Amino acid sequence: MNPPIRLLLRIGLMPLGYALLETRGRVSGRRRTTPVGNGRRGDTFWVIAEHGRRAGYVRNIQKNPQVRVRLRQGWHFVWRNGTAHLLADDDPYARQRQLGRFHPLRALNAVVVRVMGTTEMMTVRIDLHDISQRDAGSPNAPADRAYETAAARHAPVA
Repeated sequence: MNPPIRLLLRIGLMPLGYALLETRGRVSGRRRTTPVGNGRRGDTFWVIAEHGRRAGYVRNIQKNPQVRVRLRQGWHFVWRNGTAHLLADDDPYARQRQLGRFHPLRALNAVVVRVMGTTEMMTVRIDLHDISQRDAGSPNAPADRAYETAAARHAPVA
């Protein structure tokens, strides 16, 4: 993602057509945020990883699929908890066409992803859950109880 978009998202300005994906670092455990195209459809959020399994956030999802997505809801921004699924068998090009239909900003994002991406593109489906209690502050701030509880509730049982 280009630096100007990343900067706008970090200071709290959400350009139309974008969202912020938060994962946990696979080694550090710290929160990591990545600007992504807004692929929300109801309670499902779609991401096309332009670098496939080599993308840092995809590797983080492999280690811990519990994520959060910061979305525009009306004039406000909210964090939504979710569980990410890497869909190796999904056709990312067909998914982009489906998401871009009737949404000019999503179609523009699809063009950027195709130009900047590799042949290893991958689809990520995020099943959104409740609205997180924390919808402001630094992405690397200490986790709040609601987020940790939600993550524990959806963690796989060994």
